[in-house]
Formats: sequence, C-alpha cells, structure tokens
Amino acid sequence: MRPRLLLAPLLALPLLGGMAPLKPRLKPLKTSNPPVLDGRLDEPVWAQAASVTDFETFIPEYGKRQAEKTTAYMAYDDQNLYFAFRCLDRPDLIKGALSRRDDIGSSDFVCINLDTFNDQQSLYAFYVTPLGVQGDSRFASNKEDFSVDLVWDSAARIDAEGWTVEMRIPLKSIRYLHKPVVDMAVFFERTIHRRQEHGSFPALDPKRGYAFLPQMAVLEYEGLARPTILELLPAFTLSRQASREEGVMVRHSDDRQWSLTGKYGLTPSLILDATVNPDFSQVEADAGQVDANLRSSLFFAEKRPFFLEGSEAFNLAASQTGSVLALFHSRTIVDPKWGAKLSGKLGHDDTIALLAATDTADPRSPDPANPHFGIFRYRRSTEEDGYLGAFYAGREAGPRSNRVFGPDGQLRLTPASLLGFHALGSITENGSTTGPQRGRALGLEYLYDTSRLAVTAAVHDVTSGFIADAGFLTRTGLTATSLKVTPKVYPPSGWVRRLDPFVGYTTLRDHPSNLFETDATLGFTAIFQRNAAATLQWDDAREVFLGQRFRTDGLRLSGRSQVTRTLAFTGSHWRGKGIRYTADPFQGHGSQTSLSAVVQPGESLNLTLNWIHADFYRDATDEKVYSYPISRAKLTYQFSHAFFLRAIAEYNGYRRQLLTDFLASYTYIPGTVLYLGYGALAKRQEWENGMYRPSDHFLDMQRGLFFKASYLWRL
Repeated sequence: MRPRLLLAPLLALPLLGGMAPLKPRLKPLKTSNPPVLDGRLDEPVWAQAASVTDFETFIPEYGKRQAEKTTAYMAYDDQNLYFAFRCLDRPDLIKGALSRRDDIGSSDFVCINLDTFNDQQSLYAFYVTPLGVQGDSRFASNKEDFSVDLVWDSAARIDAEGWTVEMRIPLKSIRYLHKPVVDMAVFFERTIHRRQEHGSFPALDPKRGYAFLPQMAVLEYEGLARPTILELLPAFTLSRQASREEGVMVRHSDDRQWSLTGKYGLTPSLILDATVNPDFSQVEADAGQVDANLRSSLFFAEKRPFFLEGSEAFNLAASQTGSVLALFHSRTIVDPKWGAKLSGKLGHDDTIALLAATDTADPRSPDPANPHFGIFRYRRSTEEDGYLGAFYAGREAGPRSNRVFGPDGQLRLTPASLLGFHALGSITENGSTTGPQRGRALGLEYLYDTSRLAVTAAVHDVTSGFIADAGFLTRTGLTATSLKVTPKVYPPSGWVRRLDPFVGYTTLRDHPSNLFETDATLGFTAIFQRNAAATLQWDDAREVFLGQRFRTDGLRLSGRSQVTRTLAFTGSHWRGKGIRYTADPFQGHGSQTSLSAVVQPGESLNLTLNWIHADFYRDATDEKVYSYPISRAKLTYQFSHAFFLRAIAEYNGYRRQLLTDFLASYTYIPGTVLYLGYGALAKRQEWENGMYRPSDHFLDMQRGLFFKASYLWRL
C-alpha cells in the first residue's frame, strides 16, 4: 500500500487514458440502538446494516477473489461510527497473537482505512486482529505513521466459521468537516497472514497500482452531531538514576516532573494543542544500530505523544529518495519547556499546521541558549490525491538562526502516475560579520505504478550551503538523478507467486570536488507461496568522499519466511567495497549481516531475537579496522490487551557494553497509562589505578528506575 516516487523524461510514459471511474457510494445504517461490542454479530443493527462483500486481492497479485469470504458492515449514530467484519476461515488456520497495541504484523487482521474529509489527501487506518489487538495509523504523502494512538473501541471473537470484529470510532477521535450531510471515504481491507495476502473492497484497479486514496468508496452520513473536543492530560514521571564516577556508583537526585497537555477543538477539523513542561519520555530504548563508520547520522522515528496530532501535515513531498528526509524532524526538539500547535483543515481543500516550542539549552554548548522553534505548513488539495503546499521551519538559539522555506507538492498526472516536487531555500546566520549563509534544495520525484510495471525516477540538487537545523539531512553539496524500472511477473503456477526483476542507475555530482558518483543496480525480488520472499541485488557503485572517489559496489541477499505458525525468520547479508569515513579516508571492504527470529509459542508469549554483525578491512593491507556485533533479545508476556511485562537484553560487542531494560506497562486507553521500568548499562571494564581498563567482567556504569502515570480526561 505504500508507493515510492519518480522523474521527468518519463512523464510521457503513461499519459494514456482518463482518470478513475465513479466511486462506489455506500449509505451506512443510522441507528438509535447501537451494538454492544462483544465480537458477536447477533444484534438487529448488523442484520439491517449496509454491507459489502466481493473482496479482491491486491498483494501479491491483483484481482483474485479471496478464497475465504469477507463481509463488512457499517452503521452509525450521532456520536459514533460502527463497523463490523465477518471473516470466514478454518479456525485452526487463523493466525493471531495477544500483543501490545500496533504489534499486528504477525497476525491476520482487518482494517478500516477512513478518509474522513473525502479529499484523497490522508486517511486514518484502524486495524484489529482475531484476538482483538488494535493498531492505528495516519497515512499521507505516501508515508504511513504508526506512532499515532487514537481512542476507539473494538472486540473480536473466533468461532466455528472463522472470526468476527466489531468497531466503534467516536467522532471526537477523528477530524472531519461538520455539515448536514458528511461524505467520507472508506477502503475495507483484510490480510491473511499465512499467504501474506491482502484483499480489499473496493477492488484496486490493476492499471492504477497502489494509488488507493483515489479509489476508495464514498460513505454518506446524515445528521452527525458536532462533538465537543476538549481533553486534558496530566502526567507525573519519576526518574531515579545512578552512575559510576571515578569507580564509585553515585546516586543522583530524584527527578520528579509534572506536566499538563491540553487539546481543544476549535471546530471538528481544527485542533489546538498546548503543553507546559511536557512529558516527552520514552518507555523503550531505541533498538541498537551499527553506528560506526557512518557518513550521516542515524534517523530515529518520533515516538513522543505531543507531536502526533496533525503530524502527517509536516510530510515533505519528493523526500523518498533524496538527502532531505524531513524539513521538520521533531526529534530536534530535545527537552521542551513548552509547546503549542494548531493543526487541521480550514475548509475542504486547505490544511494548515503551526507549531511553536522552546527547548532547553544544551549544557554542552560553549554558548548555551534556549532554542526557539517556529514551524508553519500549508497545503491545498488539487486533482485527486495531489496538493500544492508551502513550508517554513525556523530555529533560533543565541546568535545562531536558521530559516528554511519554500513550496512543495505532488500532482496526479494520470491514474497511474504521480509527480512530487520541492524547492527550498535556507538562510543561516551565526552573528558573524561575513553575513548570512544561503543555500537551496530542489527535488523532483516521479512514480508510475501498475500491476505490471513500476518506474521511479528522481532529480535532486542540494547546495553545500543548505542547512535545516529543525530538519534531517543526510548530505549536501550534490546534484543527483536516478531511474529504476521494475516489471512485475506473475508465473501461472508453481511456488513463486510474483517475480519483480529490477534495474536502476543513479549518477551524482559532488559539488565540492566536481567528481561524479555512479550506482548501477541489477536484481530481483521473488514472492513465494505461503509467507516468504527473497531479494538478490548487485550494485556496481562509486562514491565520492572528501574529494576522493572510492568503490562501494557489493552484493546483497535478503529474505523472510513464516516457517511455522510459531516461528518466523528474516535476514540479510551484504558484502562488498566501502569507505572508511575519517579525516584521512581509505578504500576498504567488508560485510554486514542481520538475522532476526520471532518465536510465539502461545498467544501471550513473544520472544524476538536479533543479531547484527558488521566488519571492515583496509584494502591495502587486509588489516581489520573493526568488527561490530550487536545481539538483542526481547521477551514479552501479554496478560491482556492492556497489561504486559517486557524484558530486553542487548550486548554491543564493539562498545563492550550490556544494556538491560525491564518494563511493566498498563494502558487502559491511549493517554491513561501506568509504566514502571528499570534499566541498567554495564561495560566490560574495571576501575584500576585511577582509570578504567578493559576487563572480562561487567561493571555497572548506569542504573535507572522510571515511573510514569497519566490520565486522559475527555469531555
């Protein structure tokens, strides 16, 4: 469901045919006797409600009737939307696990994809598994964000005929334009995990590929109430930490923090969020990544609650393949003192988002000053899922100020093709007499996608002076073009369901050196029967670093397989040439391997094992420069949908350190939570003669106890 993006000489490729045919129009039942959510579809409302069947597949192939029949029902009252599913299947083949919210990837599921404005710009996705585990997300600009947590209710039940689901979505949990007659749009979805098969109503047109926002069915609602949206979220956190200083473990003062966050709906589509001393804590450490020999910083996704309302509006067009990943990356706001945000729709076609925040000064800075952030976003809908937008992102701290601004957008050229673009400028001042530093970032990406062919192409130009202090960049000083062509082949029978051979070519001019990089790619992806896939890829590549040109070619093999109902494997291996990214770079070679196993011996127990190993050797002498292994184990026991216990152990062999993390978590609804956690960091070293020396034994270096309680009050 998540397409990628492309370029300009190919615009003539598919300028054939008109836009999509008229959408199906559905009229849910309005009821004064709403269903009781228990997973049973035995109430009169479901016997009378509008329903749809005839689900057809779109992954891995298009247009096949799903063998297991699915019926989806729809109803509403003046405060809530109701949906239900009857999924026929053999009970012994149904795949489900009792897991935490959003952890639905290893289960069968149904999903309501709901475009509440019927503007083809974004949607809410509400997922439910056979054991009633919920997942939710927001999708916009070809990106899906699972960090969103909405308040809604569901119940699921497995019976002799298969499984059933009931869902209740309060109007105050979604955003829409309040009118006497409200049009929304829906895409009903069912996934059967054992075949990794996705089916839908309405069926996706093979000639349009995964462009599902323009292909949704219209839902017509009359007489919806205008909900009052008012929320308060007080929270308390306690952190008790100790760290080793000169060989002695020293306990620090307890850190107690109170915070208050509020939400008010100026209209059902325009929301004001404000917070004082916000709680931006995380309850799980980010998974370890290989952070040695990197050209750019690692990107970690946002997990903190305050930023999530309307966050999809900050997605930047034409940012799938270039070095400008985000113009506003909220993790640049580290420890805010306060924050405020206004986001939503001013009308059917106009979306805005404004954010202001003051961060805490970095004490490590030679001239610490509180950074101030100001972000503005505007988007206007155009044809189908296209839009034109404007972006501003500013950050000021002491004498330094950085401002980035410019237009972006995406245009639906044909039913199967999209063109995305951005044109950004930056001005950075450091209080020097030399004047401001200016830069630009231009991006153009094109996508053509059908059931038989995918073509992506891009052009990016980023000057060395382009700076985005509130965003995320991987590199500047480049002009790059890329093209990738992927035919899709469907063998008539056998153990391969789909074969995607691909060929691509990228060329990049490095501005400082005026040298060129190239990358010629050849490979294929095979999707097998049941739930398995593999990819083999060869790259013949050259990369420029600090004015020198190096080889970076290599071979990559990756794959995944659901071996049994209780065991799944994924893995990848790369071997090839590389660069040692230091002030004095040199040519080398190496490899990186990652393996993961998920073991689910029962509905409630999950054990995830991960192993990563990277190494690098100097070409001239074959001397080993580094070996970087990371081993991680996560054990989770889910007592109920609301309560789980989790333990994590991660050993970083390169840094010779062991991280342990324990958590008890209870979530009544998103926002009303209790967390109790303990974490520790130990290193293989000892304190001797006034310094730390390597050792075969672990020495505790940090310990921490964490408690959090919050309560969501809704009017």
